[in-house]
Amino acid sequence: MIITIDGVAASGKSTVASGVARALGVPYVSSGLLYRAVTLHGLESGLPGGDLRVLERLQAQPPRLEPHAEGNRVHLAGRDLTDDLHATRVDEGVSAYAALPEVRAWVDEQLRALPAPFVAEGRDMGTNVFPQAQAKFYLTASPRVRAERRSAERPEDLDAIEAALVERDTRDAAQSLPAADALVIDTGELSAQEVIDLIVAQVREKAAG
Repeated sequence: MIITIDGVAASGKSTVASGVARALGVPYVSSGLLYRAVTLHGLESGLPGGDLRVLERLQAQPPRLEPHAEGNRVHLAGRDLTDDLHATRVDEGVSAYAALPEVRAWVDEQLRALPAPFVAEGRDMGTNVFPQAQAKFYLTASPRVRAERRSAERPEDLDAIEAALVERDTRDAAQSLPAADALVIDTGELSAQEVIDLIVAQVREKAAG
């Protein structure tokens, strides 16, 4: 079974996907880390945002995504990029690359090559990458709630984080729509474990059916 968990930025996708994967005993796949790897490589290569030359370089030596239930790692040329992929400069630059059809097609190709079963999280997993997925979910929450969650992870101003999230929602709108057959979950009033339990129950019900 392929399970997709999509949603807006900072809606808890990675935490929930990892928890669901652990509960079901399967890997989870973070599509966003591949977009972040493209962005980081572009930044470190001194290329302007959204410059497709970064893709030409990565096609010659693509990053390697290691999906595990407890978390994903990304390696490139023997270097573990994972910790560097969550820097603020990557946050600010990733939308420019994720909006490019060529980059999206390249990331999709990497993801579709992975063997099922797994939990895939991102923005268009259920709509574009794995439309055949048997169980689809979409997480959302208000910008303020998401900003409060992110501020707990980063020593940055809450209002600035919220403004950045609203801006990113606008930039990512085309890639962040829920699939027509996805269950939409507002995580604002729920703990991560409550969301995980809800999704696991739905998946097991589908599997039993």
